[in-house]
Amino acid sequence: MYVKVEAFFPENIKIALKNEPPGAWMPVLPEGCIRLSSGYPDASLVPTMEIKAAVARLLDEEQDLPLHYLGSPRMDKLKALIQNRMQERSMPVAAEELMITAGACQAIDLIARIFLDEQAVVVVEAPTYMEALEIFQNYTKQVISVPIDEEGLQTDRLEAILQERKNAGLPLPRLLYTIPTFHNPTGTTLSLERRKHLIALSVEYDFVILEDDAYGELAFDQNHLSLKAIDKDGHVLYVGSLSKVVAPGMRVGWIAGASEFISALNWFKKDLDHPFAQSTMAAYLETINLDERLIQLKEVYRHKCKTLIGALEKHLPENVSWYIPKGGYFVWVRIPGVDTATLLTQALAEGVSFIPGKFFYQDDQNGTEYLRLSYSFATENDIVDGVKKLGKII
Repeated sequence: MYVKVEAFFPENIKIALKNEPPGAWMPVLPEGCIRLSSGYPDASLVPTMEIKAAVARLLDEEQDLPLHYLGSPRMDKLKALIQNRMQERSMPVAAEELMITAGACQAIDLIARIFLDEQAVVVVEAPTYMEALEIFQNYTKQVISVPIDEEGLQTDRLEAILQERKNAGLPLPRLLYTIPTFHNPTGTTLSLERRKHLIALSVEYDFVILEDDAYGELAFDQNHLSLKAIDKDGHVLYVGSLSKVVAPGMRVGWIAGASEFISALNWFKKDLDHPFAQSTMAAYLETINLDERLIQLKEVYRHKCKTLIGALEKHLPENVSWYIPKGGYFVWVRIPGVDTATLLTQALAEGVSFIPGKFFYQDDQNGTEYLRLSYSFATENDIVDGVKKLGKII
């Protein structure tokens, strides 16, 4: 008799497998489709030749060390380089308050793993990053969604929810996940007043903030003070990533926070590092001026964002609205009375893709009138052509 696979799974795994499979939100793209769905860096900005040179130099200098489990001294150098960067951004951390991860998603998963069980409560924004939502739903069904507006997470609404739960004797959250700067999918940025309010709430109600800052260095104009920089009581676990500013395939990210949290996270991460990727990243960062690179990235993305907004204004109906971001990768669009999941089928037939809004919500009945467009990956000509195609079917 063929093995009954499900019989071997514990109950929490069975529950997790009832969710939509990971990546269900990513459409199957026809050949030649304009990818306004892809939250990837502009391919022309990935420093292929510089990384190739970094690999050659790394292997010349360290021979086979980066190819072994223990890696090379440059892994420690990478940590020091990230510490320096954190210091420059008003987030000084000691070595024991920092750990390197295989990208931001591993960081989020590790944090969820040590904080959440089936009874634990986690707060997310509505809408929020769909992969983070998938991760949290693997660990708990106790997910509370708090809406955002043009100033980011509605902290007054959060405070009311926390007070209501406290008064009713309901469990309070252990963890709150937020993308305060150039939010995915909406592009919004949490105001400084709300940042301070959120930190105060984390102290009053004793929960930890998971700050996802994947887009924080891609400001078109002014930079924003991170939650980690405001936090004085250790209530913020900061997740950073080099995927958006260097290369996503290298999967280099990090977590910064109280040393006790980092120690626990390291215990569960064990030796699941990528020595070659980390050593290569260090060798690359040693030879470039990251601030100069960021100037280039921000200028390109600023211009592409402007191109997308101009195309939306020209080619979409007057009842369609959107938020204009001040950094990051995304524009959040509302089309009243239109189910964007259904619209996607028509869009793919026309040769353009986007992500329907429902995938960014815990309850996929929400967000049906919204869609996320990315200006980061497509060329400027494709951005204009893609919006024209959308305009034909709306």
